[in-house]
Amino acid sequence: MKTLGLIGGMSWESTAIYYRLLNEIVRERLGGLHSAELLLYSFDFAAIAAHQSAGDWDAAARLLADVARRLEGAGAEGLLICTNTMHRMADEVQAAVSIPLIHIADATAGTMKRAGATKPALLATAFTMEQDFYKGRLARRHGMAPVVPDAEGRAMVHRVIYEELCRGVVSKASKTAYIAEVAKMRQANEIDSVIMGCTEITMLIGQDDFDLPVFDTTRIHAEAAVEFALG
Repeated sequence: MKTLGLIGGMSWESTAIYYRLLNEIVRERLGGLHSAELLLYSFDFAAIAAHQSAGDWDAAARLLADVARRLEGAGAEGLLICTNTMHRMADEVQAAVSIPLIHIADATAGTMKRAGATKPALLATAFTMEQDFYKGRLARRHGMAPVVPDAEGRAMVHRVIYEELCRGVVSKASKTAYIAEVAKMRQANEIDSVIMGCTEITMLIGQDDFDLPVFDTTRIHAEAAVEFALG
């Protein structure tokens, strides 16, 4: 089994889910007392969020690249950035190390292709929904046509992530709002699926809430990492 290096803490709420999923999936695959071989660096998310808000992505990239090098030096054989948004600097992180970075968007696209989905509603942070690093990768590399909410919807989805989910708050009202937003997008854009494109969203909604395929990027990323680790 290869050792995985996790760049986490963005937020720790979803990093805790990663830790549980990685270990559960390894146990399912190997049985008995098996668990994942992991190295974890957990950021103080307040510092990262400040760089995000300021648009200082270069500073954030330097922090993540430094941690990637430290994880590689400690023995990691593959890397995960445990957040969708911070894949904005995936290229900088990959360039900093010689071990592979398992990209969350590529893993998600592979699962979507197997399900025959091509036009997903993308629910995520405003950075992920409005910038090109994620949507563009899905489109150019994988032939997807992701759709994002309108400005009001994007603001609502983003607010729930940062003001509630990243703080461990799971609200019935916010769940209802997310489900309603997908319904609105379905009516307006004929979406065929939903990407939970922020790793905290798995705390709020899931497949049972929709009659469309739902792609949980946290679980998909963890499954891809285990496939890599077990070779």
